[in-house]
Amino acid sequence: MDDPAPSPLPASPPSLARDPQALAALLLMPLFFSTNLIIGRAVAGAVPPWSLAFWRWFIAVAILLPLTAATLIRFRRLLVSEWRRILLLGTLGMVLCGGNVYVALQSTTATNATLIYTTSTIMIVVLDALLARRRLSAIRLVGTVAGFAGIALITVHGEHGRLFGLHFNSGDLGILVAATSWAAYSLMLRNGPLNQMGPLPTFTANAVAGTALLAPFALWETASGAPFPTGWQAWGAIVFLAISPSVLAFGLYQYCVKVAGAPVTATFLYVMPVYGVLLAVLVLGEELHLYHLVGFVLILGGVILATRPERRPRPAH
Repeated sequence: MDDPAPSPLPASPPSLARDPQALAALLLMPLFFSTNLIIGRAVAGAVPPWSLAFWRWFIAVAILLPLTAATLIRFRRLLVSEWRRILLLGTLGMVLCGGNVYVALQSTTATNATLIYTTSTIMIVVLDALLARRRLSAIRLVGTVAGFAGIALITVHGEHGRLFGLHFNSGDLGILVAATSWAAYSLMLRNGPLNQMGPLPTFTANAVAGTALLAPFALWETASGAPFPTGWQAWGAIVFLAISPSVLAFGLYQYCVKVAGAPVTATFLYVMPVYGVLLAVLVLGEELHLYHLVGFVLILGGVILATRPERRPRPAH
C-alpha cells in the first residue's frame, strides 16, 4: 500500500481557540526554548561550545530513538531517498542553531543575541508568504512588528537610547547566521516527503544527522586542548539541554509547524522573553518594571494579531 501523502499546511492561521491541544503546545514550546540561552551561557566557561552541542544532541537522540525506531525502520526507503534533505535540516537546526550559537554567545551580549535571533520570526512570516505566493495581510504584519517591538523594549530595559549604543561583533554575525538558518529550517518543515513519518520521527532523523555532523567539530575541539566535560554540574546542564530545549522544544515545534504552520509557530517564539522575565522574577527575585509590562502587552497583542485566522470573503450569491 502506498504511503499517504502529507496533508497541506493551512494557507492562513487556524482558529487556535477551537484547538486547545495546539494552543497548549504553542504556549509550552517557547518556555522550553527559553532555557537554551540561559543554560548555554551559564556553562559557557565549563563546557566547550561544540562539545556542549554534540553531547546535548547525542543524549537527545538516545531519548528519541526508542520512541521512533519502529517508524524510522518502516520508512527506511524514504530516509535513504531523502538523505540530502535530512543532512541539510541537521546542519540548519543542530549545527548552525546549536554549536554555532554557543560559540557566538562567548563574544556577544544577551541583548544583542535576543534582538538578532528574534528577526528569524519576521523572516519566516515574510518568506512564507512569498514562497506561497500569498499576500501578507496588514494585520499580521502589524502583529509581527509589534511583537518584535515588545522584545526590543524589554531587552533595552525601556531605554530607547540603548538601541543606538549597541555594538556588534563576530558573535552577533554568528547569531544572525543562526537566525537565518532557523528561518530556513522552519520553512523546510512546511511540506515534503518526510512529513509522511509524522513530527517526532522526522525530528529524530534530523537530530541523528545533526549529531553526526557535530561529532567532527567536538573531536577537533577536544584534540585542540579543550577540556572534556566533567562534574555533575556540567553533565546536569547537558542532560537538561538534551531534554528541555531539545526533545521537548524541538518536538513541539515540529508538531506546531504541522498543525498551525511555520509563521504562527514562529510568532509564538516571541513569548520567550515573557517567560524569561517572569522566571527571573519568581526564581531570582528580580524586579518587575513598567517597561516589562508594556513589552508584555506589545508581545502578546502582536502574537494575537499575527496568528488570528483571516476572514475569507463570502461567495457572491
